[in-house]
Amino acid sequence: MKADILAFGVHPDDVELSCAGTLIASIAQGKTAVVIDLTAGELGTRGTAATRKKEAADAAKVMGIHKRENLGMADGFFKHDEKNTLKIIQVIRRYQPEIILCNAPEDRHPDHGRSAKLVSDAVFLAGLRKIVTHEQKKIQKAWRTPYTFHYIQDRYIKPDFLFDISAYHDQKLKAILCYKTQFNTKDHAEPATYISSPEFFESLKARALIMGKQIGVSYAEGFISQKLPGINSFDAFIKKAT
Repeated sequence: MKADILAFGVHPDDVELSCAGTLIASIAQGKTAVVIDLTAGELGTRGTAATRKKEAADAAKVMGIHKRENLGMADGFFKHDEKNTLKIIQVIRRYQPEIILCNAPEDRHPDHGRSAKLVSDAVFLAGLRKIVTHEQKKIQKAWRTPYTFHYIQDRYIKPDFLFDISAYHDQKLKAILCYKTQFNTKDHAEPATYISSPEFFESLKARALIMGKQIGVSYAEGFISQKLPGINSFDAFIKKAT
């Protein structure tokens, strides 16, 4: 299955927190979207790998994504090595995306920046035909994805562009709340964490509101581009009358 958008997150819920609105909006526009989680988030203070798996599946249904996979890397300890790079190359060649979304290049959680570098390097290497990977015993074709965008996570990074998610913001929040062990929870059976409080959940809405204000819409998500996007028409900036 070819995907228009391939979204990577090092932990289940990274994608929901940072670019779910963009994915939901893109799917509504007819795009095919696939999510790849690198780890099961097994080191999280709250919940377990099993509960995170169930929550990720529930969130996938809310977002309407076409497929979700987990690459089974070690949460907190995955390495930027040949084995893990080849896993990502294989996935990129499988889905042949036009756009890749991935973790922030620098953030509060060290896994995020490491994942961003790992995925970025794999994106480049996936285009080299002399790197051989297999799918169902067949050699995969090399694939060069035109654009890789990093979403913005806990720490604010000035975005290169903003995506209007106003019509899909509520659906994004619903997807985030599928992670019942992690966010906006009143369950005190496990320790409180940085992300489990109602204040953290409110901060997500505030971030989207502030980004939306910058482009004159209700809510938006921000992205960092590895290269300068080019245009051949100002139609991209002209709002069509409906």
